[in-house]
Amino acid sequence: MKYRSVFEIIGPVMIGPSSSHTAGAARIGRVARDLFGRQPEWAKIHLYGSFAETYKGHGTDVAIIGGLLDYDTFDERIKTSFEDAAALGMTFEFIPEEEEADHPNTAKIIIGDSKGQMELVGISIGGGTMEVTELNGFPLRLSGHFPALLVVHDDRSGVIASVSNVIASQGMNIAHMEVGRKEKGKMALMVIEVDQMFDESLTNELQALPNVTQVSTLAN
Repeated sequence: MKYRSVFEIIGPVMIGPSSSHTAGAARIGRVARDLFGRQPEWAKIHLYGSFAETYKGHGTDVAIIGGLLDYDTFDERIKTSFEDAAALGMTFEFIPEEEEADHPNTAKIIIGDSKGQMELVGISIGGGTMEVTELNGFPLRLSGHFPALLVVHDDRSGVIASVSNVIASQGMNIAHMEVGRKEKGKMALMVIEVDQMFDESLTNELQALPNVTQVSTLAN
């Protein structure tokens, strides 16, 4: 296995006790909040495998809620995330599931407010690292290591090339890219991780492209 950073081996600076069950869980929650784009009003968290068995003892529950409050892995407020969420009026529910998932540390987070909701499946893969494996029914692989663009678009020829050309025109390099669709000719999702941060001008240019319906971003 290749590592991008020494922190993938020894883990990040974090609130314990476990890099996979606490830090990784916090990152899953925080990525969910970032992709949702605002503070959710409610959350339902389905836990699978080891997460379901040990989430209270290993702090997976407070870590995920802390992430949904935009707390980083080292933020001391993770310890009081339940109380902090209640103070903000955010309700939440943990649902341990008995069915097996593809990965033993899996969480399905459903969050929402009066404007809409979002469903995300994330896995904690060790050393405080995580991957998003599903977003609103779209299978994907999003590491959270790099700034990312999520482009919802109509499944039409030329859209991928147009998006790639816009990114290249700003001198940016694509680190990872994949495209998923639920049905031929219908809605598709492009996930693009890039090597450097981008500004609003890039997202505005992408949003203006034909057949692009929504652009979301994830900062590193």
